[in-house]
Amino acid sequence: MPMTKCMRRFLVAHLALCLTAFAAAAATLDTITERSSVRIGYIADEAPFSSSKAGANPTGYAIDLCGKIADEIEHQVPQLKREYIETTLASGFDAVKNGEVDLLCGAITVNLKRREIVDFSQPIFLTGATALLRKDSPNYLQTLFLEKPAVRAVSEHVASTRIIGVRANTTTGVTLREALATQVSKTKLADFQTHEEGLAALEDRKIDAYIADQALLASLASRARDPSSLEIGDRLFTHEPYAIGLRRDDADFRLLADRALTAFYLSDDFLPLLEGYFGAEAAPMLHTQIIMEHVPD
Repeated sequence: MPMTKCMRRFLVAHLALCLTAFAAAAATLDTITERSSVRIGYIADEAPFSSSKAGANPTGYAIDLCGKIADEIEHQVPQLKREYIETTLASGFDAVKNGEVDLLCGAITVNLKRREIVDFSQPIFLTGATALLRKDSPNYLQTLFLEKPAVRAVSEHVASTRIIGVRANTTTGVTLREALATQVSKTKLADFQTHEEGLAALEDRKIDAYIADQALLASLASRARDPSSLEIGDRLFTHEPYAIGLRRDDADFRLLADRALTAFYLSDDFLPLLEGYFGAEAAPMLHTQIIMEHVPD
């Protein structure tokens, strides 16, 4: 009799575990269906991937791709509403994990540490980190980040402590700190909460360079007080695959997202979208890169 009770308890516990796993797997689409809306989280200062202005919905390349996923959801949830929720890079992953956000859109790098918290769609963009420099930045920075430094007047003043700026809570910042920790260096990192703050510090000569993903720096430099005084490094020292953040343990929802992205990548509308955000010159190469990384249908 005791053995029968133990077996019953084991079976009940096993059944409960299986039901919990099943519920988790179905959670995202079921929740979206119940509320008739998809919650699209975005990071506001990551143009051209995601940005916003007061009184308007966010815009950007990643926002548009999240919209393609929402279109796919709408096939199963008629009259689907789209709720845009602004978040930060620091809190966005927990927002996905806790069910506050269904899709996290922006310049979001996939890495193993983040995958402990959330899952990701297939890649939506490929880039790498480099530096935004003033044209009179010290020679050591121009040599480090530029393939062929031009002959120009530069500041040869070397401060006792060199300062490089980086956005807080980014994979780039983690990589830089790990690199600096392995060597004796007078270079220090300064964290900024937004890219705009980092740009201002560079222009005001409070830092020697600002480090971020090359695709973000191109947009950031265009918003400088004097864009002609800046240049973007052409040497990349990290590999940054971007993707859309999704809840973990929901293979069906990830499959839905990847199907929507694949269908769009293979459509005639994808290349014009890339041209609109990244220019006609860069778009064909980006198109090829992303197509090579996509999940075959």
